[in-house]
Amino acid sequence: MNKIRLIKKKLSNPRVRKRLKIGLILYGGVVLLGVVFKLAYDIGYFDAQSVEVQRNAGQLIGRPTLTIESAQQIVTGALKEDPTNPLTKVTKIVDDNQKLATIIIENNKLSKVAWIIDMRLFFTGDIFNDAGYNLTEGIEKQNNISRHAP
Repeated sequence: MNKIRLIKKKLSNPRVRKRLKIGLILYGGVVLLGVVFKLAYDIGYFDAQSVEVQRNAGQLIGRPTLTIESAQQIVTGALKEDPTNPLTKVTKIVDDNQKLATIIIENNKLSKVAWIIDMRLFFTGDIFNDAGYNLTEGIEKQNNISRHAP
C-alpha cells in the first residue's frame, strides 16, 4: 500500500507529469512513425509486385513460347520433311529467346546445335557474338555434343 502512495505522490509532482507526458508523446510518435513507414513500404512493395506481374503477363501474352512441338514443326518445315515421320528430331530447347532460340536436333543419332531466328527461320552452323566467340561451340561443350560423327 505504501508503494502505491509513493508512486501517486511522485506522479502528482508537475515536473514528473510533464516529463512523463513528453516521454509518452515521443514514444507514441516513434510507434506511429514506424507504422507509417511499414504501411508505405508494404503499399510500395505490393504495387511493385503487381507491376512486375502485369509486365510478366504482358510479355507472356505478346510473346509466343517455343515448345519442342513448335520447334519440331519449324525444323520439319524448313527441311521439307514429312511432318508425321520427320527424320530430324528436336531433342532439347537450350534457350527460348524470341529473337534467337537455341535448340538441339538429332538426325541419324548425330546431335547438332541449331538456331531458330524470329520463331520461323531454321539455321544450323556457327554463330559468333560481337566479341568473336563461337556460340555454337559453347553450347556444344555445355551439352557434351561432339562435332564429329562417332
